[in-house]
Amino acid sequence: MSVQQIFMLFGGLALFIFGMQQMGEGLEKAAGDRMRRILEMLTSNPLMGVLVGTIVTTIIQSSSATTVIVVGFVSAGLMTLPQAIGVIFGANIGTTMTAWIIAVKIDNYAWLFVVLGFLMMMIKKPSIRYIGQISFGFGVLFVGLNSMSDAMKPLAASPQFAELLLKIKDVPVLGLIVGAIATMVVQSSSAAIGVLQTLAASPIDPNGAPLVSLYQAVPVLFGSNIGTTVTATLAAIGGSRQAKRTAAAHSVFNISGSILFILLMRPYTFLVNSIMSFLGFTLVPDTTANIAGMMTPVADSMRQGIAVSHTFFNVISTLVWLPFIWLLVKIVKVIVPGEDVIGRKQLAFIDYKVVSRPAIALGLATNELARMTALANEMIKSGREALRNFSEELIQKTKTDEDMMDFLDNEIVRYLSNIVAAGSITPPEASRIAGYMHATNDIERIGDHCENITDIALRLREDNIVFSESAKAELDNAFEFIEGMVGESVTALQRHDLIMAQKIIDSEDVFDKMEADMRASHLDRLNRKECNPHATVYFLELMHILERISDHCKNIAEVVIGGENYLAHPSEIKMSAPSGSGYIR
Repeated sequence: MSVQQIFMLFGGLALFIFGMQQMGEGLEKAAGDRMRRILEMLTSNPLMGVLVGTIVTTIIQSSSATTVIVVGFVSAGLMTLPQAIGVIFGANIGTTMTAWIIAVKIDNYAWLFVVLGFLMMMIKKPSIRYIGQISFGFGVLFVGLNSMSDAMKPLAASPQFAELLLKIKDVPVLGLIVGAIATMVVQSSSAAIGVLQTLAASPIDPNGAPLVSLYQAVPVLFGSNIGTTVTATLAAIGGSRQAKRTAAAHSVFNISGSILFILLMRPYTFLVNSIMSFLGFTLVPDTTANIAGMMTPVADSMRQGIAVSHTFFNVISTLVWLPFIWLLVKIVKVIVPGEDVIGRKQLAFIDYKVVSRPAIALGLATNELARMTALANEMIKSGREALRNFSEELIQKTKTDEDMMDFLDNEIVRYLSNIVAAGSITPPEASRIAGYMHATNDIERIGDHCENITDIALRLREDNIVFSESAKAELDNAFEFIEGMVGESVTALQRHDLIMAQKIIDSEDVFDKMEADMRASHLDRLNRKECNPHATVYFLELMHILERISDHCKNIAEVVIGGENYLAHPSEIKMSAPSGSGYIR
C-alpha cells in the first residue's frame, strides 16, 4: 500500500467512527428522557434486561458505552448484578445493528445524507436538528466506509496479504487475536467489524470470490467481541466490587462465547451459509477453507454475511447463557471475591464515566439528590428527638450529617457542571440541570435548618425551659407533617412522580395555615398562663424553621414538575452556585 492509501484507510476509519458517534448522539438526543425511562423498565426478569440492553445499545450505537453505563449503575446500587448481566447480553445483540447499517447498500448516496443532515442541523427546531445529526452521522459513516474500501482495493492483488489471510485460515486463533487487538486499538467492536466488512467486500476474481471469506472473517469477528471487553474492564477500575464483577461478567460472557464458537467453526459457518442461501444470496466455493463443500457469499454479499454471523453469534450466546445467569454470578464472585465496605462520606450514585451521556448522568444525579433529601429527613428526626430527649450524641450526629450535606451539595453541583462541560445537552436537559442546582441548594438549606433545631434544643436545655404538653403535641404534629413532606420529596425525585410533587406543593399551603393556627393557639395558651413566656420565642422560631423547610420541599417539587422557572441556557448553568440559587430562603 502507498502512503496515500494508508492515509485513505485511516482517514476513512476516523470518519467511520466519527459518523457512528454523531449518529448515536443524534439518536440519544431524539430519545431524550426516554433513555432514563427505558432503563427504569428493568425488573428482576433477565429477559427484560436483555430487551433494555438491546434497545439502549441500538440508540447509543455502542455496546462498550452501554456496558460502562451498567458498570456505573451497579456501582451506584441502581441495578443488581443479575439485572446487569441481562443488560450486557442485550448490549451485545444491540451492537450488531451497526453491522446491519453497514450492510445496507447506500454507498452512492452517502454524500446526499451528509448534505441533507447538515442542512437540517442548521434549523433551530431541536427535533429536526437531532434528525439532521442522525442523517449527517449516517452519511459520514458511509463516506468513511467508501474511503476504506478504495484504500483496500490494492490488497486484493497483494500476494503478501493473501499469505497472511491463509495463515489466519489455517490457525483460526490468529484471527481471534487479530480481531481482539484491532478492537482494543480503535476501542470499538463496531468499527473493527466495519473494517472487516469493507475488506471482505473486495472481489479477487471475476466470479466474485471475496478477498476475505466467511471462514476467515468469523474468527476475527469473535476476537472483536473479546477486545470490546477492555473498555468495561477499564471503567471498573477504582469502582466497587459489584462494578468489577459486572465487567468480569462481560468478559466471561464474550470470551466463553468466542472460544465455544471457535471450536464449532465449521458447523457455525455452514449455518450462516445456509441462512444466506435461504435469503437468496449467491454463494461461491470457499477456496481458502480447504473443506469439501464449504461455500461463502460472493464479495458483494459479504457485508450481509458478516452481519448475519455477528447477530447469530450474539443471539445464540445469549440463549446459551440466559438460563445460567446464576452460574455466571457465582463465577464472577469467585473472580472478584469479598464484599464492598461503603464509607459514609462518599458518593453513592454519581459516576463521572457517564457524564457524556446526559440522559444517564442526570438519572444518577437524581438518585444522589434523593439520597441527600433522605439524609435531610434523618436530620429532621434527629432534631425532633433532640427536643424531646436532649443528648450530646444527637448534637454531634447533626453536625456530622450537616458536613455530609455540604459535601453532597458541592459534589452534586460539580457533577452537574461536568455534564454541561462534557458535551451538548438538549433544552429539556438544560432545564433539569438548572432545576437540580436549585434543588441541591434547597436540600442543603433544609440541613442548615435542622442544625438550627438542635441549637434550639441546646438552648432550651441550658435555659431549663420546657414546653407545655399541648405545645409538645402541636410540635409533634408539625414535625410529623414536615417529615412526611420531605419523605414524599425523596419519592418524587426518585420516581419523577408528578402527582406526588403536586401533593407536596398543595401540602405547603396546608402547612402555612397550620403554622398560623399554631401561632394563634400558642398565644391563647400564653393568655391563659398555661405556657412559659420564655418558651414563646423558641416555639415561634421552631414554627418558622418548619415553615421554611416546607417552602424548600415545595421548591424541590417544582423541580420535579419542571417549568419555565428552571429553563436556562447551558452557558448560564456553569455560573450557578449552591450559595445563591435557592428561590425561598
